[in-house]
Amino acid sequence: MHAHDPMILDIVSDIMCPWCYIGKRRLTRALVLAGPEIDTEVRWRPFQLDATIPPEGMDRQEYLDKKFGREKAAEIYKQIKEVGEMEGIPFVFDQITRSPNTIDAHRLIRWAATGSQQDEVVEKLFELFFLEGEDISEHSVLIDVAREADMDVDLVTEMIATDADRDKVEEEISLAQQLGVQGVPTFVVANKFMIVGAQQAEVLTDAIQQIALSTGEDAEEDEEDDEIPI
Repeated sequence: MHAHDPMILDIVSDIMCPWCYIGKRRLTRALVLAGPEIDTEVRWRPFQLDATIPPEGMDRQEYLDKKFGREKAAEIYKQIKEVGEMEGIPFVFDQITRSPNTIDAHRLIRWAATGSQQDEVVEKLFELFFLEGEDISEHSVLIDVAREADMDVDLVTEMIATDADRDKVEEEISLAQQLGVQGVPTFVVANKFMIVGAQQAEVLTDAIQQIALSTGEDAEEDEEDDEIPI
């Protein structure tokens, strides 16, 4: 990494994870707090909290009952809703009727990277699922997101109907697991530092600043090593 290169910030997340939405909000604030002198390139990486959900999704209440039990689920999501309110996210968990399989949403996010629309697409998917209760496994919903983000809608419509890039998304998820990612969000900074969980913005800011300082020093040393001594 050279001193002028942007710091790569990979965010391993799943669209059906409310903590990932909270983490996104906190990261946005953290990057502002870190200051404009720290140049970052944010990349969204896929993860599936539950790959066993069928492609068409499943009834939300049934899913939560099986995973947590009704009382525990209600308690968990009550706490998340309270945290969301502090971050300006008005979660509408009671309006979500389907728990989606997110593999196709991750394919769309992958395609959005080619036109620099990734962050916009991720934000819209979070909004649709958590604020409007939309089924983000529905191809029509994903196509609408692509249209709103000014992606090539015809191409997305054609590709989403196939298995295009499904294997690549699954490989990325597998790689994240091999690297030790067990929960999301996980922030991988400068390809080597891992921050786990939806940490407070100030914690993220401090970590980003420290890593920027250390990688900047490493870059200067690398450039000095490249020089031919006279």
